[in-house]
Order: sequence, then C-alpha cells, then structure tokens
Amino acid sequence: MPNNINPNSKIHPSSVIGPDVEIADDVEIGPYCLIQGKVKIGKGTFVEGHVTLGSRHGILEIGENNHFSPGAVIGGAPQDISYKGEPTSLIIGNNNTFREFSTVNLATSKHDKKTEIGNNCYFMSYTHIGHDCKIGNNVIIANDSHLGGHCIIEDGVNIGGVCAFNQFVRVGRGAFVAGSSAINKDILPFSRAQGNYATVRATNKIGLSRKGYSREEVANVHKAIRIMIMGSHSVEEGIKRIKEECTPSDNINYFLNFITTSKRGLAIDRSPKGWQDDE
Repeated sequence: MPNNINPNSKIHPSSVIGPDVEIADDVEIGPYCLIQGKVKIGKGTFVEGHVTLGSRHGILEIGENNHFSPGAVIGGAPQDISYKGEPTSLIIGNNNTFREFSTVNLATSKHDKKTEIGNNCYFMSYTHIGHDCKIGNNVIIANDSHLGGHCIIEDGVNIGGVCAFNQFVRVGRGAFVAGSSAINKDILPFSRAQGNYATVRATNKIGLSRKGYSREEVANVHKAIRIMIMGSHSVEEGIKRIKEECTPSDNINYFLNFITTSKRGLAIDRSPKGWQDDE
C-alpha cells in the first residue's frame, strides 16, 4: 500500500485511487469510487459507493469524520466558463454529511481561490454548492436547493428544500429560509425568509431559542428585525432607531454590521403583506 494511504484504512478493491491522494487512519471507502488529483481525506471519514472526490487540477482537503453518500460529486471543476484548470481548492471541515447526489465545486481563480465548508453541516440529496461559496458551521440545506457561485451562508442557517440562490447572496447567521424560495438579496441574520423572490417575514424565534439564546436576547433581536422590515423609513433611519431602541449587545452589533456591509441589498418588503406580525 502506498505511503500516503494509512494501512488502517479500508478501501474496496473496485475503487480507483489516484497517486496523489492522501488517506488518513480509520477511513472507509466503499465500492466503485473515483478519487483523483490532490486529495486529502481526514481520519474517520466514510465514503460510500459510487462517490467521486477531486479532479485533475484542483486541491480537495477533507477534514475528519465526514460522510459522503452514493452519487456525491465533491471537488469537481467550477461551472464557470472562465475556469481554465487553475489549481484552486475546496476545503471541507469536520463532521459534515453529504447525502445522495450532492455536489460541491472547486473555486475559480477570481478571488481567494477557495470554496470553503465549515463543521457539522448537513447537505441533503441533490443539493449544490457552487464555486467560491463560503459555508459556515452547523448549516443544514434540504433536498434540491442550489447555491450559485460566491454565496456566503453563515453559521446556524437552515435552508428548506427546492431553494435557488443567486450568485453573491449572503445569509446571516441563525436565519431560516423556507422551502421553494428564490433568493436574490441578502437575508437578515436571525430572521425567517420566504417567497419568490424571498423577503424577510419574521424573526426566527424558535430557531434562536433552540440555539440557546436567552428570552431577553431573542426579544432584543426581534425588535431590531421589526424595525428593519416594518414601516416606510429608510435603511439609514432603521439603523438609527435600532441604536436608540435596542439594548446594545454583540448580536445587535453584528446585525447592524451585516446591514451596513450588504452588497446585494437586503431582502425586505415593508408593505404589510411582506411581513408577519409575530410579536
């Protein structure tokens, strides 16, 4: 067995493993897998049958205790006609699950040359993570939802099934995006969004409570979201009101920073039909 494959790993004889692949201790690779290019697989990872990891040109780094289900294609070339085989990368953290036929692409060479996925994420069947995306920790994406290139999905986000994200969209931490939504603008942190195109409808109170936020801080964040999504004032006026009316906290500071740094604009509809008064 080559020096770059730990002897304690289990590899089915029908799988094809390229010469540049590095496999750590306690890795199991099932039948009919193709692993090629510069690929590193961390210990405890389970690769079921018929999985494709890596490509001829890119770099794929996989952390520990990840699980890849049949049909997953991870680390393939970006779906961008400008890509000419540059040695870009996909970096995956620990304890992630990629279900059947999920796909994650390498980055292009346009920015930092990295597609990145954090820890403890769950990608259901037929999900797609496009090139140059940045996925945080504890993210769940349900079946058949697709992210265009350069999307940022922050920690603790839950995304329902059959959602479509335009390129460069950002979803703030702790947000929930309902199924069958199309997203073309940034989704506020701690909020619930829905629609085609999606807009923020309410505060993700249940999700925040489950994540351990205190009742007082949930109410504080809820007030900030209501200020931003209700009424006819401008974004600048909303920021001023939040600073005056909400209790200062790390979450409020982060919320305000998210608003002021948004590049695609905020997914807000201030007409009464655009929000749910869940006070």
